[in-house]
Amino acid sequence: MIETVTMEKKLDAYSIRKQFPVLNREVKGKPLIYLDNAATSQKPQMVIDALVNYYSNYNANIHRGIHTLAEEATLAFENTRDAVQQFINAELRKQIIFTRGTTEGINLVAYTWGRQNIKAGDEILISVMEHHSNIVPWQILCEQNGATLKIIPISDEGELLMDEYEKLLSDKTKLVSIVHVSNSLGTINPVKQIIDAAHKTDAIVFVDGAQSAVHLDIDVQEMDCDFFAFSAHKLYGPTGIGILYGKKHLLESMPPFQGGGEMIKEVTFEKTTYNELPYKFEAGTPNIADTIAFKTALDFIHQTGKEKMSRHEKELLAYATIQLELIPGLKIIGKAREKISVVSFVIDELHPQDIGTLLDNWGIAVRTGYHCTQPLMNRFGIAGTVRASFAVYNTKEEIDELVLGLQKAIKMLS
Repeated sequence: MIETVTMEKKLDAYSIRKQFPVLNREVKGKPLIYLDNAATSQKPQMVIDALVNYYSNYNANIHRGIHTLAEEATLAFENTRDAVQQFINAELRKQIIFTRGTTEGINLVAYTWGRQNIKAGDEILISVMEHHSNIVPWQILCEQNGATLKIIPISDEGELLMDEYEKLLSDKTKLVSIVHVSNSLGTINPVKQIIDAAHKTDAIVFVDGAQSAVHLDIDVQEMDCDFFAFSAHKLYGPTGIGILYGKKHLLESMPPFQGGGEMIKEVTFEKTTYNELPYKFEAGTPNIADTIAFKTALDFIHQTGKEKMSRHEKELLAYATIQLELIPGLKIIGKAREKISVVSFVIDELHPQDIGTLLDNWGIAVRTGYHCTQPLMNRFGIAGTVRASFAVYNTKEEIDELVLGLQKAIKMLS
């Protein structure tokens, strides 16, 4: 018997590019090559249309109105919550809290669960590779409550030293807050292993999924994280809308983050009772339009196929790594075995900002500097990197243009 093997059709980045209007523009007379996706991704026309449609046809405040526009807006808004629940495989829709972004999700937990549960003498663990948003809120909490912040070290390749992590865990550890994927290095951290080890000490685990949600399959139940946060704007969605997932018993035990409309059940001058989940944490008029359009961004990912997207991005990462390492004097910072499509690098004697400025003159958008990870840069003894980060619409030809641009920049700056 002859087996028939069906090869899945590869992703067509050139066709996908047509869905993104901004990719048609020029920058300083050159076609735009957008390689700053770890900072924010571009938006497909269907997401832009969803925003225009809301404001054009059913703009209204939600939850409190009985007229048609309010009901239509409420339904569309809550449909996004259902879509997010499915996207990360949360058990219940009430576990999906809308925030302004990953940063607000971290702060929400720090200011509610943290203030309630972290005491003098307790310890919080984070890693060297954390974004400032996953450092500063815990520093503030430790300063206020007398707790200690401990740091998980990394290797020269940019991987967590897991033996050292397990040594840091103790009965004093109350929280581990870890980045799933490093925005500066692209490193994919072994979050399941981190979570399982932390839970053995009865510590809870917050996972910063800002970079992972667009690249990896997220299953919060399988992962068994206690909290998970991410932002829409890195998933081809609008800015100003993010998600905080939490285990139900933790969210129910936490006090409100903000007071106002929607988060209340009954208000008198003597006493206020709070609303049920998820609304307890969603005070005031929310970011309705962007929340609605976020579902359309998730639809785009679903229609394109996340597995196809991931394979395409891995091909770009492998190609870029090979081509960039051919450039004399260029050193890639972060060479973990498991990475997403981010390449950070330095070039001998050249300042990253000078390189980025010249690349912009040729229409190539990259990120330069600390990438909000200054302690990580200090760990490597550098003043920042040039970072190229790839998305579904990027191509190998764009990587070739990046390499040519870097070669020209080196000649001009040397």
